[in-house]
Amino acid sequence: MSNSVDTAVQLADLSATTLLRFATAGSVDDGKSTLVGRLLHDSKSVLTDQLEAVEAASLKRGQEAPDLALLTDGLRAEREQGITIDVAYRYFATPRRRFILADTPGHVQYTRNMVTGASTADLAVVLVDARNGVIEQTRRHAAVAALLRVPHVVLAVNKMDLVAYEEKVFARIAEEFTAYASELGVPEITAIPISALAGDNVVEPSANMDWYGGPTVLEHLETVPVSHDLTSCHARLPVQYVIRPQTAELPDYRGYAGQIAAGTFRVGEPVTVLPSRRTSRIAGIDLLGESVDIAWTPQSVTLLLEDDIDISRGDLIVPSGDAPATTQDVEATVCHVADQPLTVGQWVLLKHTTRTVKAIVKEIPSRLTLDDLSQHPDPGRLVANDIGRVKVRTAEPLALDSYADSRRTGSFLLIDPADGTTLAAGMAGESFATHKVLDTVEDEAGWDF
Repeated sequence: MSNSVDTAVQLADLSATTLLRFATAGSVDDGKSTLVGRLLHDSKSVLTDQLEAVEAASLKRGQEAPDLALLTDGLRAEREQGITIDVAYRYFATPRRRFILADTPGHVQYTRNMVTGASTADLAVVLVDARNGVIEQTRRHAAVAALLRVPHVVLAVNKMDLVAYEEKVFARIAEEFTAYASELGVPEITAIPISALAGDNVVEPSANMDWYGGPTVLEHLETVPVSHDLTSCHARLPVQYVIRPQTAELPDYRGYAGQIAAGTFRVGEPVTVLPSRRTSRIAGIDLLGESVDIAWTPQSVTLLLEDDIDISRGDLIVPSGDAPATTQDVEATVCHVADQPLTVGQWVLLKHTTRTVKAIVKEIPSRLTLDDLSQHPDPGRLVANDIGRVKVRTAEPLALDSYADSRRTGSFLLIDPADGTTLAAGMAGESFATHKVLDTVEDEAGWDF
């Protein structure tokens, strides 16, 4: 009985802790998978059978000690080549916080995989080999983090044991990276010297670097602020389903169900439905079968309105005083993720929250080179792993926020209407916090929408 009670208490305590989503990135052989493995191992987040499997695989490869990188590099091709290819997601927890980790590939060939893993991250850990310093791939990772508006970036200067734990080596790399990432608009950068292989400053403080007085990697992950001021968010509810039971008990019930994408909603609040711009007032909010007066992101709720108006899946319910403009002309930065190219004049489907509309690619003004952030004008097409600016015309108006204001309602997907393949992931508005919007070109001749 006491064990059951203790377990219940532990689960209750765990549910009360905050959740941090973070992604890792680093060049090939920078030790990223070893860092993740060390983090999981030293925080006691590895099951016994998992550790035994890693030990057996390590022995097969002629290694005496377990290769902790194998805890995340699960694909056979990854283990054979010693690189990360796909995004590996891991869940672990400490008494202070819960974590969802996206271990992303470091090779330029898999830029699209890093975009996928970092798109929902609150924090990105960028690894650098202390012997090599900041290289082109490091700058790419910083640029992707800035592009995706990741609010916190950790620079983990790895393999400090191979440079005799010298403070000046760490200081030089940290200064160079911080200057570059700050220019991109990254709001917070924390540099930590580590040795993933030896465990220095990963979970436990290093006795070899007494000159460093900052947090370990895990300590920073446990304490970095991830709470958001819900009152300052633009409240948005994409309608996923209209609930009409029409039973004897509920003959007139009409509710609009969905997950709150941002902000808060309150009973009595005037709301507007987009794109129709019809208005009403919230008569009730149902949450998990109970009526509540207030709900916030990311709760899944059902809103009841005072008026019977035409609302369907894909509509967006917003506060009347904070309604975004609707448009059929979308200008955005996209990361192309498909093997087939994206070309000017191509017909696509654009999926924004729960709404999917027909669209056409009107223009590809530029392709971005992450190495030096230069713009290549009018490339005509984007291929796999390319990042570029696009102008898209939709058949129906959309209510997009700027991605800088809301990562949830400022993002969208471009989809191939023929087979449903995802072509590109888009971010509405400007590319970087410091980047100037490209000049628009008005050319709607021959448009039939």
